[in-house]
Amino acid sequence: MTFEKYCLFRRLFLIAFLFVLSVSGLAAQHEPATFKVLVIAEESGLHKPFVDVARLWLQKEAKADNFTVDYIEDTKPIDAAFLAQYRLFIQLNYPPYNWTPTAAAAFTQAIEQGTIGWIGLHHATLLGEFDGFPIWPWFSHFMGDIRFTQYIATFATATVNVEAPDHPAMKNLPRSFPVENEEWYTWSQSPRANVHVLASVDESTYKPDSTIKMGDHPVVWSNEHVKARNIYIFMGHHPELFQNAAFTTLFHNSILWAAGR
Repeated sequence: MTFEKYCLFRRLFLIAFLFVLSVSGLAAQHEPATFKVLVIAEESGLHKPFVDVARLWLQKEAKADNFTVDYIEDTKPIDAAFLAQYRLFIQLNYPPYNWTPTAAAAFTQAIEQGTIGWIGLHHATLLGEFDGFPIWPWFSHFMGDIRFTQYIATFATATVNVEAPDHPAMKNLPRSFPVENEEWYTWSQSPRANVHVLASVDESTYKPDSTIKMGDHPVVWSNEHVKARNIYIFMGHHPELFQNAAFTTLFHNSILWAAGR
């Protein structure tokens, strides 16, 4: 082979190699999403800053882990057929009241039959009589037979202790981590007897201290009495939580686990 032919061969080989790379890259970019996520989120009020940052964070997560996210602002679109499109339902600071009867029935069925995963944050345990609506007994039972009692309105920083380090949602989390300026709801009782507690807050670490305490105070748990993979994460008031690596790791893990990944 002459030197000229050798050079031509190398150029052709390089062109073919670059073409294969470009085609592979385009194929990867257009790979179908592996699952769909439905997010119901309050679009106004005190939690709007948290929701706004959560949406940006979820956009990055969706791109990295190859899923899509759809948003709704109330439960009017929800029925069984609507939920059947999705692998995961995230209740992002949306309360368990003022749901349409059709939405409540479809959600109950999906959770009990395990056809969808669920993550609830913060406001999802605002269980009681609010805004003229009665408590939702099924949802109270789902959350461990609890009802909201009060909260630390002036906020407190505290340490959260991981109790179930082997649970997939707790992967790569430290055994304890701080959460700054949270409201720390209290409920009528600890849900521990009825759920699998994954993490709890150490009330002795409240700064500033508060008299609003439960004693045994779970803040992350899963109800294993239903078929759906589900996890409740209490934290979720301030947007600064998305600067907390432990919180974002927990949220990331929860998405993949609850979606069956």
